Formats: sequence, C-alpha cells, structure tokens
Amino acid sequence: MVRRLGLDRETLLIAAAELADEAGLDNLTLSALAQKLGVRSPSLYNHVNGLPDLRSALAAFCMQHLVDLIRDAVIGKSGEEAILSLSSSYLAFARQRPGLYEAFYKTDASESPEVAKFGEQLLNIFIRILEPYGLGEQNTLHTIRGLRSLLHGFASLEQNKGFRMQLDFDESLNFVLRAFLKGLESGA
Repeated sequence: MVRRLGLDRETLLIAAAELADEAGLDNLTLSALAQKLGVRSPSLYNHVNGLPDLRSALAAFCMQHLVDLIRDAVIGKSGEEAILSLSSSYLAFARQRPGLYEAFYKTDASESPEVAKFGEQLLNIFIRILEPYGLGEQNTLHTIRGLRSLLHGFASLEQNKGFRMQLDFDESLNFVLRAFLKGLESGA
C-alpha cells in the first residue's frame, strides 16, 4: 500500500470532522472527504475500511475530545460546581462541533472497542462527580442517564431549532439544571 505523504489517519479524521461539522454527519461521504484532502477516493482505504469504519473512527475521535474537554472542566471541582461545569462544556462542544457531536450519539459503542473505551472513561467522569451525593451504584447510573438525556435533549433541540420561544436558551438550561440538582440534593 502506497500512502500519500502527509496523509495519515489523524489528518483524515480531522478533515472528516470538519466536513461533518460543515454539512452534517449524514452528508459525510468518502468522495467529499477525498476531494477535501486532494486525493482519490480509493486512497482513503489505506486508512479506513469504508464509510462505516470512518464513522466509527470519527465517533472515537469525538469521544476522545469530549472526554478530554469534560475531564479538564471538572478537575478540582465537585458536586454542583462539577455538574454545572460538565454541563456547560458538554453543550459548548455540541455547539462548536455539531457534526462531530452527531457522530458521538449515532454510533453503537458495542460495535467499536475504541468507542466503548472512551464511553467507559466518560461514564467514570460522571460517576466521580456524582459521588458526593451518595446515591449508590444503581441510582448513580439512573442519574447519569437523566443528566445525559437532559444535556442531549437541549443540544439536539438547539441544533434542530426546536426552541422557538423568545426565552434565552442558557437561562432555560440553567433553570432546569438547578431543578435537577435540587432533586439530587433532596434525594441524597
């Protein structure tokens, strides 16, 4: 296999993420990626095994960035401060990288060991910031599902222009997060 000088998997994923952010994940094709990179489509097969493999790799690429971003956001914080910081970072990522974020939630972690690895890391961050609430293992997992649903719901609705009322998005999010936190505090 002859590889184009300067083209490696990382370069390919960066370009794919840019395309996904610009046009949406569903519009990411090998042809469009090849054009962006200035290569012929068959050259991409030196780095990925087709579009499903590219999307899986893109999901892992996304999750690695999301884990790093969230980990940095919660370092030295706990409880409410950590949850609010995590939430803010999560939504900022979804806003800044819409196509990459789409890869995050449209990939089945059970089909990719790399995605599963980063998923586990993300889960562990959530678990650690919820420890001060003393919820127990099962309730912590329920809480993580609820918080992720809340964050994804806000991100998804915002991306799809689902909030049509003249209320500030961030004020609504802050209100709902504070209500969520009050529920955690009363349940702990």
